[in-house]
Amino acid sequence: MTTDGTDGEERRVREAVQQHARNSAFVEAEKAISAVLSDPGVRAARARVEAAERELGTELCARLQPLQDHYNQAVAEDDAGLLARVYSGKYGRWGRICVLGDGHKAALEEPHWGRNGEGRPIAWVGSAPNDW
Repeated sequence: MTTDGTDGEERRVREAVQQHARNSAFVEAEKAISAVLSDPGVRAARARVEAAERELGTELCARLQPLQDHYNQAVAEDDAGLLARVYSGKYGRWGRICVLGDGHKAALEEPHWGRNGEGRPIAWVGSAPNDW
């Protein structure tokens, strides 16, 4: 480091440029994602998928509702032991919580099942975007 502090100043400038580049990249990515998601074809496909998930969730409701009841009771009673045995996928951000047992995904016996943010039964296959 020089005595006049130029190394520190250069480092701060590099960090500021890097931060600006990251911010710009995020803004551009958000624009691209918004453009794709607002496409009428994509919106129609999403609506069809959501309708199919609600229909499957309703079909499975009679058989899987006891699992939702156990989950609700565990939440109400703060039963960490039972909650630890519930599937650990990260779906809450997407308005979904799978209430099946933790091993169900490996067994592929059931799709993920629970209730959406509106409280309606829903079933889905695959990972939520933040579960990769």
